[in-house]
Formats: sequence, C-alpha cells, structure tokens
Amino acid sequence: MYVFSVNARTPKALEGFAKGAEVPFIIYINFKDLFGAEQLCQIYLKQQGFERPAIEKRKLIEDKFLVDQKLIAADPALKEALSTGYSIQIFSSH
Repeated sequence: MYVFSVNARTPKALEGFAKGAEVPFIIYINFKDLFGAEQLCQIYLKQQGFERPAIEKRKLIEDKFLVDQKLIAADPALKEALSTGYSIQIFSSH
C-alpha cells in the first residue's frame, strides 16, 4: 500500500473551495506497484472533480504494518483503504 500527499485544483467552485483553489489531499492506495498506485491516485481525484493532481510525497506502507490491528484501528483512512482499495481525505492542519 502507498500513501500520497497530493495537491489538486478545483476547475469550478466545489464544496467550500473557490474555482482554481489548490486543495491538499492525503490518499491511501492499496496497490503493490508504485507506478500503478500513482496512476490510480490521479484517476480517483479526477473522478471526484479535481484537476491537475500533483503528487508531492509518496511512501510505501510495508505489509508488516498492514496486519497490525492496533494500527489499523487507530487510522480510519488506512482501514478504509484496506477494505475498499483506496481512501481520499482532504488534508487539514487543524
């Protein structure tokens, strides 16, 4: 599984964001191959109505962490990605 820090723009006003706003995301993709995971990351954001996704950071989550039930229970986005294949959340510093 990979976790990405991604910025994407709004082509029109969306859910509290002005047209052209740059929105930061944290995206989990449950896929073994980095290239494929990056492509899925961009596709999922485009499907949600955002454009020009730019991956800023990427990190592999090793398999040994994906079986740690305590870690999974503490991270809802990780849990969602394990069950559905991906998780998208808007990053908030608050």
